[in-house]
Amino acid sequence: MYDRFAGGRKRALALLERSLREPGNASSADVVWVAEVDGEVAAAMAAFPVDEAVGRSASFLRLTLRAASPWRWPRALALYWAGGRAAPTPPAQAFYVDALATDPAYRRRGAASALLAEAERQARTRGLPAVALDTTEGNSDARALYAREGFDEVGYRPAGRTLPGFVALVKRVR
Repeated sequence: MYDRFAGGRKRALALLERSLREPGNASSADVVWVAEVDGEVAAAMAAFPVDEAVGRSASFLRLTLRAASPWRWPRALALYWAGGRAAPTPPAQAFYVDALATDPAYRRRGAASALLAEAERQARTRGLPAVALDTTEGNSDARALYAREGFDEVGYRPAGRTLPGFVALVKRVR
């Protein structure tokens, strides 16, 4: 989705680098965790309480628009609004995993599981009763991982004109 939002892989990586340096957005360093395998970064997760989602997403959009040519703004705005409607709404009292990605070379080595465990720890520390996330309907590997980690599928949104269908998942924490 970052590639689509920014207009390609190179632009997406540059945008993510900028966003890490700017606090308060959906992928700033204050909400990103990484997992290492054999001393190498293997996976990354951006996560925060659901009640911060609107503000952090809007901040990310402003960062994107400041860095983009004006002729790219309509596409970015369309994807922003479509993305906001595409995924099922997470529970209000949850720690939300906005993004979780594992380098293909490190898959099935525990990096994503370690990050999901950190999300649970963050939820408990903040007094939140659940961890929530979503993925595309067709992402069977991610759905299998989340099922193994104890997440329940709680909501579905069908595919739209430009976006795939989404599945919402929640895991209660104690």
